[in-house]
Amino acid sequence: MTMHPEVTAAGSSDSTSPRAAGDTATMPTEPKTDKAPDSGRVSRLNAETIFRWAATAAGATIVAAIALIALFLLIRAVPSLRADEVNFFTSTEFSTGDADNLRFGIRDLFMVTVLSSVFALVVAVPIGVGIALFLTHYAPSRLGKPFTMLVDLLAAVPSIVFGLWGFLVLAPQISPVQQFLNDNLGWFFLFSEGNVSIGGGGTIFTAGVVLAVMILPIITSVSREVFALTPRAHIEAAQALGATKWEVVQMTVLPYGRSGVIAGSMLGLGRALGETIAVLVVLRTATVPGEWSLFDGGYTFASKIASAAAEFSQPLPTGAYIAAGFVLFALTFVVNALARLASGGKVNG
Repeated sequence: MTMHPEVTAAGSSDSTSPRAAGDTATMPTEPKTDKAPDSGRVSRLNAETIFRWAATAAGATIVAAIALIALFLLIRAVPSLRADEVNFFTSTEFSTGDADNLRFGIRDLFMVTVLSSVFALVVAVPIGVGIALFLTHYAPSRLGKPFTMLVDLLAAVPSIVFGLWGFLVLAPQISPVQQFLNDNLGWFFLFSEGNVSIGGGGTIFTAGVVLAVMILPIITSVSREVFALTPRAHIEAAQALGATKWEVVQMTVLPYGRSGVIAGSMLGLGRALGETIAVLVVLRTATVPGEWSLFDGGYTFASKIASAAAEFSQPLPTGAYIAAGFVLFALTFVVNALARLASGGKVNG
């Protein structure tokens, strides 16, 4: 009788089947699996790279646009500056009617622009900060929301409306105030006799008040947002020490929101520096140079350029106004740089 050995399948679990030592062919083995690539991580890395390059491209686009604008202004201004017969920075003349005899300077334009804008800032910042503090820490919610909407609506009013209001309504009403300041503080150069009549109110003083109303929503909005973000723990800590409402504001809210107030103020100053139509309507023209008085008249950079648009048909006269625009362009950069230094290079909130 012939014996046939049992045949067992490889990997069988029959423990009674004899196996030779080292017989790996019949030993049970764990299933082999290939490690698949982490597709999710790769996808995230690709998305991160794409977003980083997109953000970099967006930032570079802004920088490139600003650089191209500055380059355009400079290229168009240089031929006119070379043809200028007077000192561009110190002359009070601005005569571009004869392309063969250009005589233009920015001394008066710079004076009127800076005086009107800084005066507007001095008027608007305390009022805007006060409104922001009232809305965030004093006003009840049922009053704060509609009042906030009312202030924000000022930003939607067209500048021509502000100009007409300033010329027809504000100027006659503010003339007695200007006369009082001139009579009592005329010894100080800012309130000395100007190059236009105070009667009627078409002075830098009036233009500054109009600009203050125009930039008030910007300063108020930014200040309000920053004050509202003051850490609650800081406020409660001051209250736990027995601080009054004003002491809480003084010790916690104002220090925290300082950089935000500066940022809002500089935004408002930028708006005031570049305002055109309202200033053009309110300010009177002057026949003699100004002497850094709030009761002077004249033109700002923006209003002068807008008033002479009809002369933009010849390259050299046009370049004279482009040169003035380049100075205004550079002035805004200086203002923003000073704002960053004053705020410590950061804005809370």
